[in-house]
Amino acid sequence: MALGSTAQGRRGAAEFVSYLAIRGVIGVAMAVPYRWRVPLAGWIVSRVVAPLAGYSKRVRENLAHVCPDLPKSEVDRLGRAVPDNAGRTLIEIYSGKGFTDRFKNAPLTGDGVQALRQAHAEGRPVVLVTGHFGNYDAPRAALIAAGFNVGALYREMNNGFFNSHYVAAISKIGTPVFPRGRQGLAGLIRFLRSGGMAGFLLDQYMWDGADLTFFGKPAPTALSAAELALKYKALVVPVYGIRQPNGLDFKVVCEAPIEHSTPAEMTQALNDSLEALVRQHMDQWFWIHRRWKPEQAELRHSMRAAAKMGPDAPS
Repeated sequence: MALGSTAQGRRGAAEFVSYLAIRGVIGVAMAVPYRWRVPLAGWIVSRVVAPLAGYSKRVRENLAHVCPDLPKSEVDRLGRAVPDNAGRTLIEIYSGKGFTDRFKNAPLTGDGVQALRQAHAEGRPVVLVTGHFGNYDAPRAALIAAGFNVGALYREMNNGFFNSHYVAAISKIGTPVFPRGRQGLAGLIRFLRSGGMAGFLLDQYMWDGADLTFFGKPAPTALSAAELALKYKALVVPVYGIRQPNGLDFKVVCEAPIEHSTPAEMTQALNDSLEALVRQHMDQWFWIHRRWKPEQAELRHSMRAAAKMGPDAPS
């Protein structure tokens, strides 16, 4: 759950307490077998961590913003189910081999599978795009298990105490992984140009992102995945790991490639792809994210307008 926004992350008292709490959850869960570990982590996060950390409140606020007509009973259900999925995702990522072993014989599904195989055979770069849905590392694990060369761009965590711990965990699933930023992006571009498949997470608020929509509301979104695909003639494929009813397994879906057009049009198509899937599985998206931040919209637009005018703009 790569939530951070700075290279070093914050390292205050609150971050240290949060770090200890998360490490505690991981430590307790890792002490039991995998089939019990995953639901246990989900229970702890949904019943203990979420109320204390304000996650349940965040879920309700986001739902009120984009789905105001949702019945209260469904909002209450999602207030528990969303943190449960987040807790499961966290411990799955930390389980390394226990998690990746579930994909050894897992089939890849969807209209994009053949296109991925053809691109792999031709050495053509591929941009894989997903969101914080189901388990966002499931597609990477499944594709690596299927023999594809997959790297990933990750966003460093806000919590500076936890970030290195997290990077070590995602590296056990597969490498290379590249931190968002100039140096990480340079490494990812080299990997992409060599014919690799590079994974991106699309669904985080970006102050300087394009004015696109998600669930019908303004959701500033980074265009970098589409821009890189256009620049390096890479295939763009939405990929998702949909958690199955047993709570442990996944259906990995590779959708049909997004046609090349403009970065904004392609990225909006990716937003729409994710939204369609979330509407089918509302409890599997990370409603804990502050995806929209409507309270910042006026300030953001005024600052962007001022930046476009510039000091030398004609009066």
